[in-house]
This record gives sequence, structure tokens and C-alpha cells, in this order.
Amino acid sequence: MNMPAHPEEDAAPAPSNFVRDIIVQDLESKKYQGRVHTRFPPEPNGYLHVGHAKSIHLNFGLAKEFGGQCNLRFDDTNPSKEETEYVDSIIEDVRWLGGEWAGIYYASDYFDQLYAWAVQLIESGKAYVCDLSAEEVRKTRGTLTEPGQESPYRNRPVEENLGLLERMRAGEFPDGSRTVRAKIDMASPNLNLRDPVMYRILHAEHHRTGKKWCIYPMYDFAHGESDSIEKITHSICTLEFEDHRPLYDWYVEQLGIYHPQQIEFDRLNLTYTLLSKRKLLALVQNGYVRGWDDPRMPTISGMRRRGYTAEALGNFCKRIGVSKTNGSTELSLLEYFVRDDLNKRSLRVMGVLKPLRVVIDNYPEDQVEQMEAVNNPEDAGAGKRQVPFSRVLYIEQDDFREDPPKQYFRLSPGREVRLRYGYFITCTGVVKNDGGEVVEVHCTYDPATRGGNAPDGRKVKATIHWVSAAHAIDAEVRMYETLFTTEDPTEVSVGSDFTDNLNPKSLEVLTGCKMEPGLAGAPAGSRYQFERLGYFCVDPDSTPGNLVFNRTVTLKDAWAKIEQKMR
Repeated sequence: MNMPAHPEEDAAPAPSNFVRDIIVQDLESKKYQGRVHTRFPPEPNGYLHVGHAKSIHLNFGLAKEFGGQCNLRFDDTNPSKEETEYVDSIIEDVRWLGGEWAGIYYASDYFDQLYAWAVQLIESGKAYVCDLSAEEVRKTRGTLTEPGQESPYRNRPVEENLGLLERMRAGEFPDGSRTVRAKIDMASPNLNLRDPVMYRILHAEHHRTGKKWCIYPMYDFAHGESDSIEKITHSICTLEFEDHRPLYDWYVEQLGIYHPQQIEFDRLNLTYTLLSKRKLLALVQNGYVRGWDDPRMPTISGMRRRGYTAEALGNFCKRIGVSKTNGSTELSLLEYFVRDDLNKRSLRVMGVLKPLRVVIDNYPEDQVEQMEAVNNPEDAGAGKRQVPFSRVLYIEQDDFREDPPKQYFRLSPGREVRLRYGYFITCTGVVKNDGGEVVEVHCTYDPATRGGNAPDGRKVKATIHWVSAAHAIDAEVRMYETLFTTEDPTEVSVGSDFTDNLNPKSLEVLTGCKMEPGLAGAPAGSRYQFERLGYFCVDPDSTPGNLVFNRTVTLKDAWAKIEQKMR
């Protein structure tokens, strides 16, 4: 399934939500006594990414729609990879995305109960302590066409198993020396049912339980039981857990406990984007990015820092829907929703990223006028502002060509253009440096065109933005592109890895940018549309007197497309 990139060009309705359909049917049949209780269960081993946003939107959204509840539960069963930092970041991200949880829970809250259930399975002959190493377990598991081999420890007496389990818990054995395995069927066509590991020995301090435990439950054992304890009705997972569902069911059925319903949906795959926490962690640890919240990262915190809004991500998730088939969604679809949302909410300002000095020779040297500018044409309530205009201005370097090509209508010798909210100006000459580069443009202006219209009705073909040199404030602007150069960053040749697909041009830092003075003191997180350039967000690195902006997403630039085709 490939999701179209431009919903405005696609009149088809959004994909149906089959998970919602199941819940509606369950409510009609009074299953679970009319309750809807979901959960979002991240493992705190990294920061959440945009794929998790889809799950958050689904789980919390369905609970809210049907007057139910959604738990935020941390699957903290692997202390070697989990940190409190990740817990805190997940809570912040879920809250920012609008998730309203019924409570915050941890799988570690249930370690005593899970241990008791392991004892129960051993006592009923449904589990045993196995001395095979992890490698030996893999070798004896079999293949899709061949059955596995039973462990030589599979038929240990119950009392021996219970004694070994107690000694495992007491810390008598080293990591990896023993496991607790469920006794199911080594010939099952589903490899997940071939005596899966329930507990492993791991002498590691847990971020919540400290050194209380040195054995920890595996995800497949803890997952269904945690759902059962919390009385979850619909346990919504991604498709890779579909083959695990029979094991999920087996555990709760053998224990005779409350049985939630597991439902699987497609995970998000986004072009030019990596959605593997393990690989994202490698990018952070190896210094390819500045951290988990680097604006190039697909993490929720990175997108927030870049200037994405929670509403844009919610609209995107609603549009792509859920299905039973994995596919790929174009990054441009996400950018469409970001652009659409920012267009409605962002104040317009003028900023010049690559300044070129312009002198209006016939404008009075000491004169300063205040030009009235619209804050947001999409929102009449946003009002207007005053922007200073003077004899010396800055414009974009790209808005002047000494020798303009065809279809280029911006400023050039002898050509008249409109200054946004200002006057018509005509280029009369240039000043070059020793290298022959244009460093200053001289113009004249028509005083009768104040506000951008000529009384005689003459038209110009281009309007460009500007800032007054005497009033401009300096800023740093970080221009972001995709972090990877290929649609699927994981596709690599033999001997290479995903980092070979990193985009060396994913970040360009521009200094000495010129902004209109009204931006002075703009707080971190403020979002703006720089007219004609794109949407930008104030970065937390900003300090008094040194604004830093991140480019969130570009605007559509007709000339850039034309120029690209000409190359």
C-alpha cells in the first residue's frame, strides 16, 4: 500500500479504520460489558518516533471516541537498555500529542505477580527451567520446514524446576546460564510456540526496582499478563506481533486469567526516514546527529523542535488510517499536513537568509517609514504590524541576477519589481568586489507606489521581500533536508550499512541572516512563515541577542522548480 502524497489531489475518502469497526461490533454485542480500555506500551529504551505517533493517535483516540480509557504503560523488562531519561521523554511526548491517560503504569509494577504466574505454570507442568545457552536454544528451535528438538531439561521434575527458579531469583547463576521456558509444542508450525523463553537471568540494576531482581520476564510473557491485570479490552499491536498472538492467548488461557483481545495493524513506514530505535540510537551515540531531539530525527521531540505541530501529526495519522497490509507512505504527505497546519496558525514575517545590500539612491537618507504588514492572511484576527522601511535594505541574493535567464522576473538591471508592503524599485546599477561578485545593488523608487500599487495601473511581474538594514536583527538559520538520500535508508549494498545513505547536505547553517526587528526576543518554539521562504521555528539554542531558527518545511517555489529543470 502506497499512500498518495497530495490529498488535495485525491478525492477518495480516508482509509477505513478496521480496528474501530471491531470495537463498534464489540460494543454492540456487549463484549467486555460495553467497556473500551486500550493501552500504549512503549519500551523505555529510546525516544518515541513518528511511528509511535500513529499508535498513540490510534490507542488514545479510540478510547476517547468511545468514552473509554487508555493506559500509558512502560514495558520496562530489559534494564540493560532502559533509562529514566527515556521514561520522562515518552511522558512528555505523549502529553504533547494530546494523549490523556487513565494512569501511568509499568510492567515492573507486576514483577511479583508475573513471578507467581511463572511458578503456577511450572507447578502445572507447563513450564520448566532450561540450562541450554541462547545459542543452543536457537539451534534446537528448528526451521519453518523442520520441527525443533526438545530440550534435555524439558521433563525435569516440578520440584527441581521450582528449586532452580528460586535459586535463579536469588542470583546464584550467571547471566545466560539458565532460562525459564514455556512447555508448548516443539513441532508447532508457529516458531513462537516452540517452548519460548519466559524468563532470563540479567544481573543489571533496574531504573525502578533497583537490584531487587536479577531475572526478568520476556516481552511475550509480560505483555498479555500486563494487559490482563489492567483489564485491557483491545490490545492493539503492530503486524509483526500477529504470529505472537497464539502465544499471547496461550499464556492467559493456561493461567486462567482475564483474556484481552489482541488486534494487529500496519506499522508506519515513511520514505527517506528510519524508524528503528536501535539504529536511531546508533546515530545519536556515534555523533551523526546532535541528539534524540535533533530536528533531522524522526523522533517526536525532534519534530517538535523542528516546528511540527501536534495537530499536524494528528491530521497525518488520521489521513493514513490503519490496515492489515504494510506499505510505505511518502514523506511529502506528512509535510503537506505540516504545511497546511502552519499556514493557518503561523504569523508572517520577513527574513533575509542570504543578504544582498540594496541602496535606494533617491530615497531620503534620514527617512524611516512604517509599512503596514498583514500578520496572517488566513486569520483576520491575527491583525497587522508595522515594519520599518529605509534607504538601505537587504534582499535575498537569489532575488537579483545581473544577467537574468528567461522566465526570471525578479530584480535585474533596468527591471522594476515590487517590494512587499513597500514601493516599486528599479535597478540602476551594481557594485562588485575584487572577485567580480555583486555586493551592492543600486535602485530608484517610485514614491507614488507606496503600499505596492501604481496609480497609473502599471504592473510588475515579481514581488520580493526585504528588511531595513538599519533596523534588522541578526540570526542564525538552520536549513534542514532529509537525513537520508534514499527512499529506503535500510537498502544498502554488501559491505555497507545504513549510515552510508546519510545525506551530507541534511544541515546547512546560515549565519548573518537579517530579520525584521519585531522578531527580537521571540521565545523558543515560536513558529513563523518567513514570506516566500518557508516555515521556521525558534530553536531552544537561541539566546538574548542571538536568535536561532530551524526551517520546518519549505514553501512551494515556482522559480526553484524551473531552475532545477534547466540544470
